[in-house]
Amino acid sequence: MEFIKFAIEMLGGPTKASNTLGVSNGTVHAWIKAGRISDIDKARMVSEQTGCDLNILRTLS
Repeated sequence: MEFIKFAIEMLGGPTKASNTLGVSNGTVHAWIKAGRISDIDKARMVSEQTGCDLNILRTLS
């Protein structure tokens, strides 16, 4: 969970991340709570924009 939260903070926080990624704020908070980004396309976008490892973004932490 902390890794996802860190990645989202690198994007400027949940609201900015949701706007950048084209998802709802609730979706971003669900990713943080789940500790992973289940949508491969969105995880890839986060990875590309933050430099965070795609596999870690997709794996339960």
